[in-house]
Amino acid sequence: MVKIGVLALQGAVSEHIRSIEACGVEAMIVKGKDDLTLVDGLILPGGESTTMRKLMDRHNMLTPLKEFATAGKPMFGTCAGLILLAQKIVGYDFSHIGVLNATVERNSFGRQVDSFETNLEVKDIATDFPAVFIRAPHIVEVESDIEILAMHEDKIVMVRQGHLLGCSFHPELTSDHRITAYFTEMVKESLAKRVAV
Repeated sequence: MVKIGVLALQGAVSEHIRSIEACGVEAMIVKGKDDLTLVDGLILPGGESTTMRKLMDRHNMLTPLKEFATAGKPMFGTCAGLILLAQKIVGYDFSHIGVLNATVERNSFGRQVDSFETNLEVKDIATDFPAVFIRAPHIVEVESDIEILAMHEDKIVMVRQGHLLGCSFHPELTSDHRITAYFTEMVKESLAKRVAV
């Protein structure tokens, strides 16, 4: 039975749980490093990346999260979660988990009052996904192993790197579960490979 966790330090946790369960998969709230051993994939929700990093440090989660990713277990970062995954952040000389070979820029689409929704074409997923952008980052640069899945106004807003998925927007804030379903399939495929080995 596949189980997908949602990192519950801050952010839209319950909305991700609802979306995972809507895809017919068991969801679990992840609050500590021991919880990571119980899930096959992990979603890093939106929120405030600086606050989330402080909470990761407080709960000794940073190294276990890096180990989760380097073990090949799928991770999906949305909005602030994308910033946590990125290898480089514009204006900062450090990263957080730092496993996604991309450079991101925070708050690329304005402040909270500039939040908006738009329909996106997402490769292999949807031609009309209702994407909600709230103080969203965007991906400035990617390395050759990154597949670009979606753009908005010439900015990269969704990518995949093998078992890692990241997007600038909040798919969990809509009733459209196609992106969560896509990640669910990534987790199922990864688990099947690990079981086969």
